Amino acid sequence: MTLSASAPATATRPVITAWSAVSPFGIGKDEFVAGVLAGKDASSALDSEEWAGPDDHACVVPGFALREVLGKKGTRSMDRVTGLAVTAVRDLLRDSGDRRTASDEETALVLGTTTGSAQSMMDFTRASLVGERPFYVDPSLMPNAVMNCAAGQCAIWHSLKGPNTTIAGGRVAGLSALSYAGGLLNSGRARTVLYGAAEEFSNARAWLDHHRRGEDSTGVLLGEGCAMFMLESAAPTGSDGRALAEVLAVESRVYFGDDLREALAACVEGVLRRGGVDSGDVWAVSASDPAGSAGEQEREVLAGRFGAEALDRAPSMASIGDTAAASAAFQIGSLLSVAEQSAAPGGGVALVSSVDDNGVVACAALRLPVS
Repeated sequence: MTLSASAPATATRPVITAWSAVSPFGIGKDEFVAGVLAGKDASSALDSEEWAGPDDHACVVPGFALREVLGKKGTRSMDRVTGLAVTAVRDLLRDSGDRRTASDEETALVLGTTTGSAQSMMDFTRASLVGERPFYVDPSLMPNAVMNCAAGQCAIWHSLKGPNTTIAGGRVAGLSALSYAGGLLNSGRARTVLYGAAEEFSNARAWLDHHRRGEDSTGVLLGEGCAMFMLESAAPTGSDGRALAEVLAVESRVYFGDDLREALAACVEGVLRRGGVDSGDVWAVSASDPAGSAGEQEREVLAGRFGAEALDRAPSMASIGDTAAASAAFQIGSLLSVAEQSAAPGGGVALVSSVDDNGVVACAALRLPVS
């Protein structure tokens, strides 16, 4: 049995006009583009004095010290996932020349996540349990334990006064955020939407993932980072010819038990039909490649529909590890990286597939710009 959800149909499709990335390749879009196109291995050994989780290697953002990256003001109690998101939004606005097409009140932000910061939640709860009194906790840390802390801080730091939304969607969070962002544009709630997804690496997340996977955790490297995109109307007064990709459609399905293949096949069919795309129009397909059976089933469905060549044209995300909520956003970034290097045909369609073994699949169809 599967359940479906889709982005609202629109006469005017939104376009991505700018993007940024803070990834295990480094801070900045250029570092991500160079790393992903070269297939660079972003894993590194963990400092045992800093990290006390079950893993000795991970794909972390190199040199990401909050006070060095963002300064001392306002970062004393900031957690890692918030810092990643605030940095990515900063770079997005800077690299685009802060060319918001709207006032602050009409600029929205949509951020995908798993749960926010698992480390902050656990630290705050632990402080309440081990303290002399349950209420003997550091009040400045409480906002970090709320799921929408990162999105709220992004708005505060960068004066974004439009709708501010956090979507907890696991691995598909990046595509859920894209769908929601499109809805804000189509409904007139915003004229510019900054959307993306973030995930941090922490001891808490490492232990949670270790126990969730059990024996399947062998060989799985965790990653972290944030990718953000500027989404605007495709109308001439909106995008001003800056489109990097046109968002044709976003679809999702919920599956139960062993129905992953059926759900993903239906999701692919739905996104193609909604986007007005034939299978032969799809030039590249980016798979999320989760570990274990879910990843194997995803590849079988996609290769059966589009062929192995389409899958091979999309850069592999394995080199940055399992970035969880940020994974689908990084997949979109990898496809834009290929397009920016003129390796993709103008007007070709790229499909993003995201599979979460908790019972959700999602797909997005993007039309690359005509060269």
